[in-house]
Amino acid sequence: MPRDPRYDVLFEPVKIGPVTTKNRFYQVPHCSGTSDNAPDANTRMREMKAEGGWGVVCTEIAEIGNTTEFWPFPSLHLWNDADIKRISRMPEAVHRHGALAGVELGHVGLAAGNRASRTPPLGPTSRLTLESVEPFQSKMMDKQDIKTVREQHIAAAVRAKKAGFDIVYAYAGHGLSIFSQFLQPSYNTRSDEYGGSLENRARLLREVLEGMKDAIGDTCAVAFRFGVNEIDGDLMQGQELVEMLKDIPDLWDVNISDWPEDSQTSRFSNEGFQEQQIAFVKGVVDKPVVSVGRFTSPDTMFSQVRRGVLDLVGAARPSIADPFIPTKIDEGRVDDIRECIGCNVCASGEMSYAPMRCTQNPTIMDEYRRGWHPEQVPTKGSDDSILIVGGGPAGLECANILSKRGYEVTVADARADLGGRVKREAALPGLSEWLRVADYRLYALQQLGNVNLYTDSPLEADDILEFGMEHVVLATGATWRRDGIGRINLTPVLSGDEANVLTPDDIMDGAELTGPVVIYDEDGAYLGNVIAEKLVKEGHDVTYVIPAPEVAPYLALTMEQHKVIARLMELGVRMERLKSLKAVHADQIEFVCVHGGPGLTLPLGTAVVLTSKTPEDRVYQDLIARKGEWADAGIKSVSRIGDCEAPSIIAAAVHAGHRWARDQDDTKQHVPQFLPMPLAQ
Repeated sequence: MPRDPRYDVLFEPVKIGPVTTKNRFYQVPHCSGTSDNAPDANTRMREMKAEGGWGVVCTEIAEIGNTTEFWPFPSLHLWNDADIKRISRMPEAVHRHGALAGVELGHVGLAAGNRASRTPPLGPTSRLTLESVEPFQSKMMDKQDIKTVREQHIAAAVRAKKAGFDIVYAYAGHGLSIFSQFLQPSYNTRSDEYGGSLENRARLLREVLEGMKDAIGDTCAVAFRFGVNEIDGDLMQGQELVEMLKDIPDLWDVNISDWPEDSQTSRFSNEGFQEQQIAFVKGVVDKPVVSVGRFTSPDTMFSQVRRGVLDLVGAARPSIADPFIPTKIDEGRVDDIRECIGCNVCASGEMSYAPMRCTQNPTIMDEYRRGWHPEQVPTKGSDDSILIVGGGPAGLECANILSKRGYEVTVADARADLGGRVKREAALPGLSEWLRVADYRLYALQQLGNVNLYTDSPLEADDILEFGMEHVVLATGATWRRDGIGRINLTPVLSGDEANVLTPDDIMDGAELTGPVVIYDEDGAYLGNVIAEKLVKEGHDVTYVIPAPEVAPYLALTMEQHKVIARLMELGVRMERLKSLKAVHADQIEFVCVHGGPGLTLPLGTAVVLTSKTPEDRVYQDLIARKGEWADAGIKSVSRIGDCEAPSIIAAAVHAGHRWARDQDDTKQHVPQFLPMPLAQ
C-alpha cells in the first residue's frame, strides 16, 4: 500500500551542516542500559532503528574522560583513542541502512559519582553531588580544570569523527551536564569570567561548541542538546541563550528539563506535550530543530513539521516501542505501528542497572543476544496446533507471534473481553493508553486467518484434554492475595474472607465499598495509588498506608514517583509511611511500625489490600497431574507463561509470551539465551 501523500513531508531530506539526513525521522540520544557493557547488543539495537527507516540514529551519553564517570550505570566512552574501535561498531551498522549516526558527548559534572576513577567530581562550585545519597561533594573547578574539560570535549569530538559519526553533540540538558550546571545561577556562584552574567555562565559552553566546529565541522555536524528551561526553570533565560548561540550549532535538539519532565509518562502527559515550551526555538534559529513529545501518530508528526514547530521528528521511547515506525508510515501501514504506551519501563532498566526493556516491544535488547527481529519471525517448524488458555498480554503476544509463524492457534478466555489485566487496568485513571498493548495484538490477530478467538470460555483440564491440540499454553494470569502475605508479612495476617477487605481485582470488577477507605500497598508500584485516585474522585475519604519509607518506590525507576506523590497530596489523600498491616476489624484497621515505633489504628469502612499475587495455575497443575492422559488426547506439551508462571510487570508477561512463541520448534542455536549479556572482544 502506498503511503498517504499527506506524510510526504516527513520523508524529505534535511541538511544538517555538512551532512544530510534522508528523512525527518530522528532517534534522539537515549540510554540502553548496556552501553559499553554489551557493545554488540547495543549496536544491534541501534542498527534495528536504521533498518526501520530512521534517518538519524544516536547513541546515549559517551563519557569524555575519567572526571565524569557514571559507574555502575552503563555508559559509552570516548576517553582515549583505544575507545574508538569499540564505539565505531554503531556508526558502521547504522550506515549500512543509509542513516546518519550521532553521538552525544557528555561531562555530567555534579551528576557523576566517579566511584571507579576515585577522582573528585567536578562542578562550577563545590556542592553535594546529584547522583546518589552518598555524601560526596564536587571540587570547584579551577582554570586548569575548565581548560581540561574543554580540551577533553574537543578531543572526544575528534575521536567521534574518526569512529565514523556524522553528528556530534554537546549536551546541556536534563540536569546531567557540566554545561547546564555552569548555566544555572543556583549552582554557579563563581565571580570570575565563568560566573555572573548569562554570557559568562555560557562561556565554557560557547568555547566547546566553537572548538568542536573548528575541529570536526568540515565533515561532521555539531549538535547542541538543550533543555529550554534548564537554567533554573527560567524559560526567559533559555530564550536568551538560544538567541546568544543561535549561529553556532548545526542542529538544535531541544526539550524540557529535567529527564523525568522530558520523558513524562502517559499518566501525566499527552502526545506532543513539549510543544508549548520549545516552539519558540524555530522562530529564533535558522538551523534545523529537533524535539520530542512521545510522538506515535504520523498526523501529529506531520502537524508539528507543517506548523513550523520543528524540522525533525525526534523520538526515543516511540522508537523503542516500534523501531519500524518510518517504514510503516512509508508503506501505508500506519495501523501496524506498535505505539508507545508511555509507561517508562524502558527507563526503569537504566535506573536499575539492567538492559532496557519495553512493554510493547519484547525484542528490544534481545536483537543480538537472542537473534530476535521486531518484524520478522521464523516460519513454523511443524503442523502442530496450539491452544492458548488466557487472552491477556502474555496470551495475546504468544498467539500473535505463533500466528505470524504460520501455526493454527486457538485462544480461549474466561472473560467476556480479551486483554486480561491490560484491559482492566487501562480503565483506571491515567492508564487508558495502556490499552494499546491489547489493541495492537488484537488488530494484528484479526488480519490473520489462522487464529480462533473465544471469549466467555472458561476451560478445565477435562475440556482441554478433549480439544485434541498438540500444545497447550496456560496464560491464565494471577489474582491478588487476600491473606496479607507479601514482602513484610510472610505468614497470613488476614483470614481471606473478611467482608470489608477488597483487592484490586474486586475494585476493577466494580465492587461496592463504603468509607472511610484505607489502602494498604506493599506492591509499591502504580496500581495502589491509581486506585486511590479513582476512589477519591468517586467521593471517598482515602488513607494510603505503606510499609516503605517512600510512596510507590518502584515508580522512582519510571521517573514518575514525584508526580504521583504530588497528585495524592493534591487530592487530599492522607499518606502514612513505615506501617505494616497487623489486623482488620469490623470498623477499624491496625498497623505496626516496621521499625518498632508506635503503631497506627484507623477507622475503617473498607480496606483495599495490595500485597502479592497468586498465580492462577490450577488448570496447569491439574494437567501436569494427568500427564499420563496426554498421549491419548494428542497432547505433546503443556506450558505456562506470564503471570500464571510468575506474576510480574506487563512487560514481563509480553516477553514471556513472545519467547514461548519464538522457541516453539526452534532448533537454531543463537547466542546462548540464558547467559549474561556477552562482552565484545
